[in-house]
Amino acid sequence: MSGVDYYELLGVTREASAAEIKSAYRSLARVMHPDAGGTAGTFRSLQEAYETLSDPARRAAYDRGEILTTGGRDTRGAPTSRRRRSRDTDRRDFGADPSFVPPVPEPDVARLQWWNAVNPEQPVRYFPRATYSRGEVLATIGGWALLLPVVLASDAWPLMLVLWLMPAVAVAGVYRHVPEYLPPASEDRVFLSEFGRSVVFGQPEGIRGEYGERFTAGLLADYFTRLPGAKVFHGLSWPDSVFADIDHAVLCGRRLVLIESKMWLPGHYTADADGTLRRNGGKFRGGGTRLAEGIAAYRELLDDIEVVGALVLYPSRAGEITASESPTTAPAPPMTPEGFVREIGHYLAQDPASVHRDAFRTVLARVVP
Repeated sequence: MSGVDYYELLGVTREASAAEIKSAYRSLARVMHPDAGGTAGTFRSLQEAYETLSDPARRAAYDRGEILTTGGRDTRGAPTSRRRRSRDTDRRDFGADPSFVPPVPEPDVARLQWWNAVNPEQPVRYFPRATYSRGEVLATIGGWALLLPVVLASDAWPLMLVLWLMPAVAVAGVYRHVPEYLPPASEDRVFLSEFGRSVVFGQPEGIRGEYGERFTAGLLADYFTRLPGAKVFHGLSWPDSVFADIDHAVLCGRRLVLIESKMWLPGHYTADADGTLRRNGGKFRGGGTRLAEGIAAYRELLDDIEVVGALVLYPSRAGEITASESPTTAPAPPMTPEGFVREIGHYLAQDPASVHRDAFRTVLARVVP
């Protein structure tokens, strides 16, 4: 594939958006992966094209002719100098290994403090509660009022009147301050019958070759479904997009976590407060993410929901990935699979058995079929 044009390889125009590039890559990867009948070299070129064009800085450099394509030629198809060809060879030698399969992550539940603190059988609360219909309210008041003549006819009617009033006052207080503890209204019953037992929404398998997405989907299914109120989503679009811009998400109570899975080079990853990624202390240029933009978009979409992000990293060749465990203000801190299960599980376990009906419907509407 000497002198290949990355835009032509992906079948997109030079003005294509990041979402269009990702969608094109996903479609081609299904048929070009070696497991689907493609060749390792072709699939490697496809990966190089996607990794280059999905990162804004690398894409700009490629458009300027500063990044080489497969085969040791520049973007105009001209042979490169021996020095530049050597650099390209070094980059491939130390880049992603297309034949490498990362180990399946298996976090130890014995090291998860939140795991045993959560009761998976705890009843789920749904909020905000729907308004009771006029008929339901009148029937409840009328039924309770029928007991009043019996109370007043009693010899100890003052005491009986107090006992009669206490439940009414208690229900009124619950209705005002914690209405989610009241019996479900008709609208809530419809919601429960439609979604109450469903936990996972979207397609969790990702695409062939994208082990990171499949592994993260497995972690969400194996660990986070222990939270009674957790709802897991795969393949979310931004509010103004029709593409699967976000790999995964999990909603629990008033907390939504947006997740991206990446297969990057082994090393130690950190993130600055402004979101700048670093590998082994230096600025990381081997890949990009737009998860921070997605977080901002969903915060605007769900103004009463706390939205955070997590960047789950897997090695793209033999070696270990580590990430800082210290608190960070970065919008989407890099995490190992084990750190992701530990930290995000603890974060969501603060309110493990609640489902925000409105937020759920809003996020579900963004799942790409």
